[in-house]
Amino acid sequence: MKTISDLEKIYEIDFDKIIQEIKKQKCKRVLLQFSDGLKPYATAIVDFLEEKIKGVEFLIWLGNCFGACDTPVLPSEIKVDLVVQVGHNEMMAGI
Repeated sequence: MKTISDLEKIYEIDFDKIIQEIKKQKCKRVLLQFSDGLKPYATAIVDFLEEKIKGVEFLIWLGNCFGACDTPVLPSEIKVDLVVQVGHNEMMAGI
């Protein structure tokens, strides 16, 4: 099983920024979308975020993610407050 420690040896993810945005928007349900290289760390990231933020439900998008413009299309019955894309490269714009 992959861990946050394993992740931090390879990638730099700004968890503080993710946490701040979730709190700022008072989110109750957040969808996390990962690039394929980060999908093995998805459950470790959810566990980490659940420790830092109580009362938020995290969903993991397991579909493809080919870049920042590839946002998931969710069925109408699935409501989320925020979609966070976690990728390998820094985007020009933030969350």
